[in-house]
Amino acid sequence: MLSYIIRRLLYAVPILLGVIVITFVLFRMVQSPEAIATIKLGPKASRLAKDEFIKSEGLDRPMPEQLVKHIKRLATFNFGTSWKTGRSLSDTFLTGAGPSLLITLPGFLAGLVASVGLALYQVFVRNSLLDRSLTFFAVALMSIPAVVYIIFLQAVGALALKYFPAAGFNYEGFGTFRFIALPILIFLVLNLGYDARLYRAIFLEEIQQDYVRTALAKGVGNVRVLGTHVLKNGMISLITLTVAELPKLIMGSLLIENFFSIPGLGNVLVLAIQTSDLPVILASVYLGSLAYIFSLILTDVAYALADPRIRLS
Repeated sequence: MLSYIIRRLLYAVPILLGVIVITFVLFRMVQSPEAIATIKLGPKASRLAKDEFIKSEGLDRPMPEQLVKHIKRLATFNFGTSWKTGRSLSDTFLTGAGPSLLITLPGFLAGLVASVGLALYQVFVRNSLLDRSLTFFAVALMSIPAVVYIIFLQAVGALALKYFPAAGFNYEGFGTFRFIALPILIFLVLNLGYDARLYRAIFLEEIQQDYVRTALAKGVGNVRVLGTHVLKNGMISLITLTVAELPKLIMGSLLIENFFSIPGLGNVLVLAIQTSDLPVILASVYLGSLAYIFSLILTDVAYALADPRIRLS
């Protein structure tokens, strides 16, 4: 397995290089150095200030030289500083990772348990009125835009009932839960309908297999069949779907963090896009690519752990 992981890491190198080159072309080669300087300094900046910025950033150097320098900086995780705040991007990302993970990780785990449990229960009562009602409920959850959930729950839970703060974030020990409880609930609801429908389809396919009919014929109860046989044999599909969510967990939830003014990685990226903070955008794309590649490798490893028949080679 170790040799497989090493090979996959080596395969990831050209993918990362491709991502870096494409983003560099989009943000550097498409725009002139003067345009980039204007984005950084503003339209009212003097010509002298723009020239000094172009020289200090090396924008007057040949494009291949700029690209090589850019690759070296990202490869060593030297992301530089934000154009708008002047703060080190390494510190910005480390600081933002905490609030993001406090929201996305509990929301993801709670959503996974809820959606798998709901899907298994629907399979248990399949083809009944309750099953059809729960399916209708899941489809309704999928049909409502994410912004509606955020605005509605924020208006009811924070502004009307005043159970939770409407915005903001502070590390206050257990008091921090007040700031993240509502975002976690929203994160759970956003994915519940889609995941429950998908997992139900996976479990329905498994329950029609011969091994399930054999277990039922031997007198094994429905609950045990669902909990041990169906769930276990559906793990490959579950792993594929759940591990693919890892980049989202690491990079935060853009809409939720922005609406609740939570200083996580998602909010950092939204503000960077709004203010054209190019170093933050480029570094976020690079980190997102790393997270995605890591999740793919973790998926393959999880396959082998979940099913001994699978060999990584």
